[in-house]
Amino acid sequence: MDDVVVQPVDLTPRVDDALAVQALAFGLTEDEVAVRRHIVLRHLHNPGARAYAALTPTGRLVGFVYGMPNDRAHWWSTVVEPYLRAGGADRWLDDVFVITELHVHPAFQGRGLGRTLITAITDTADQPRSILSAIDTESPARRLYRSLGYADLARRVHFPSAGRPYAVMGADLPLLRRPEAARN
Repeated sequence: MDDVVVQPVDLTPRVDDALAVQALAFGLTEDEVAVRRHIVLRHLHNPGARAYAALTPTGRLVGFVYGMPNDRAHWWSTVVEPYLRAGGADRWLDDVFVITELHVHPAFQGRGLGRTLITAITDTADQPRSILSAIDTESPARRLYRSLGYADLARRVHFPSAGRPYAVMGADLPLLRRPEAARN
């Protein structure tokens, strides 16, 4: 991975670095980044929230993941709950670790960093399952999640102000491991 190291990180002082990666990876505008900055900082103060970063030898942040144990009172949970309940999967909101964000700089994608980041953070989870949401389209991200054992729990989930529908995916922990040749 070109000497890139994945390690726990206090994301609060590096939030602007992380959002710069997310903006490139996810195609965010400056206004969207400004809104997300406040959301990320608020999330990082939740009980059990933690983050991992992919760092180059010079300390440049080129990928990150953060998450936390789910709380049904959190905004994300209140949005996805009706979709999960409709499919009989709302139990996935209890005793579960939420992957809130996972992004890798486009120049570093395809090297296994996303896989390393998500397995590093879920390997530290006390919960028996993990849940996340991803844009509901076939993509490298969705293929990565499936290769780790995530399966669709709900599709065509609409978040306020999101232009595209999302899928909610869940996996038992620990995540599946694949040979190096299958990396995403």
